[in-house]
Formats: sequence, structure tokens, C-alpha cells
Amino acid sequence: MRQIRHPGPVAEVRREAVRTVLRPVEGELQPGETFMDGIARVFAEAGCLGGYVTIEGGACDPFRYVLPALSPDEEHAAWYSETHAPEAGGRFVAATAMVGERDGAPFLHCHGIWDTGEDKPRMGHVLPFDSVVSRPIWVKGHGSASATFSSIPDPETNFTLFSAKGDSLSGNGVLFRVRPNEDIATAIEAACAEAGIESGSIHGIGSIYEPIFEDGRRVNCLATEIDIENGVLERTAEGLRARLDVAVVDTDGVIYHGRLARGDNPVGVTFELVIIGNRED
Repeated sequence: MRQIRHPGPVAEVRREAVRTVLRPVEGELQPGETFMDGIARVFAEAGCLGGYVTIEGGACDPFRYVLPALSPDEEHAAWYSETHAPEAGGRFVAATAMVGERDGAPFLHCHGIWDTGEDKPRMGHVLPFDSVVSRPIWVKGHGSASATFSSIPDPETNFTLFSAKGDSLSGNGVLFRVRPNEDIATAIEAACAEAGIESGSIHGIGSIYEPIFEDGRRVNCLATEIDIENGVLERTAEGLRARLDVAVVDTDGVIYHGRLARGDNPVGVTFELVIIGNRED
């Protein structure tokens, strides 16, 4: 499998998984709140530290986002575009936000698709402190009261990235982070096998180095951003299998949809996930 080269030493631990109790989180972001403040409030009201929410509908104005980009230097393997600031703001079509903390304050990482009043939908990475809710946004997901995603410097990639942190040893789900060059589907399967999860739903965002879909299509781009639109873990005759239907955006802003090919999709910079086991497990 192809591999992306990062500037720092390769970390020994390639997967971080924290088993935890996950409970539903939902609420409405109110006009005038920043996207960050609104989601932080919803998580605080639910008594949760970290987790995820999906976003459908509602809008931000101003709305700010970036695309993936090639790195301008050798200090990073990939980078971000200039900030996009559509005049009409942004109406959410579908997005996923991973929620945690940075420097002791709430923080999030969000990829998704939105309508900016242009000729076609756009996709990228939301700048949550610079985007202000203009129409109520309903968010829904799951969170943990004892585990979270904590932003820490990552020498391998030279970024500050979410890491799964917590001390829970049991529960109905897993907070999970995957490092570069690990195939995302098989990494999920291995983590769930270790946690004793036989089936469930998979939620998350991240990056893949030149994604390949089951139908053979390939996104020939080093830097991408991914949102899992539908992720399912199931037990098959061959063992645990993770099915990941995703949206992908490349450095030109082109959006792709499809199911990732198992065993041939190495993480680019990072991938953050929440896996919720079915009750019967």
C-alpha cells in the first residue's frame, strides 16, 4: 500500500482507542453564537467532554472554511488553502464535527458539505470560531462524560491533532484516532475486535492519501478531506468488516462520493472516529 511521508519520526503507536460509555447528545445552535460556542454549549448541557455530532440544515453567516492543499514547504506533508468566505454565507447540507478540547477549552474539527449560493455545493473544513450561526442548526450525535479528543502536538506530522484520551475500560463505544499510513477500514476492524464490538455504527472525519473506491475510482490527490456519510461495522463470514461510504474533497474543491475499498486507503494526516456498538453486543 502506498505511503505518505511526513517530516517527523514515525510514532510507535499507530492507533489510539478509548472504550467508553457513549450517550446521545443533541441540541440547537442559536443565531448569534459562533459554531464553536454553540456546539460547546450543547455538549456541556449533556454533561459530555468529547464525541461527535452530525449537522444537517441551518446556516452560518459569516461562514468561513478551508480546503485541503499541498504543503508550501517541507515542514508538512499537506496543508490548508486560503480561507474561503462566501458572500452568501453557508447553508449546511451534511457535516460531521468531532468534539474535544484544546488548551483546556472546547474545540472541534468539522468536515462537511454546504451550499454557498454558488453553482454547486462546496466541501471542506469549517473554521468554527469564525463562522456565526445565522439560522438555527440542529446537531445530533453521541458523547462521553469520561473520554474526549485532546489536541496535542504531533511530532510525526508537525501538526497539533486530536488524540483519544480517557481512562474508561468498558462501555458501548470507542473514541478512536488513526495515524498516517494505516488502512482506515482494517484499523477500525482491529480496534473493534480488541474492544469486543461485533457490530455498530461508525462516525468520523479525516484524510486519506489518494482515496480508492470499491468501484475502482481513484482520487489522485495527496491532500484530501473526508466525511463518513454512512459507516457500518458488521460480522461477516470473513470476520469483522467496516463499510465506509464517504464524501471526499480534493485540493481543487472537487467532491466525490463512494464506498472506500478495504485494505487500500491509507490515512493521510489523521482520522478521528466514534464507534457505537449495537446493544446486543
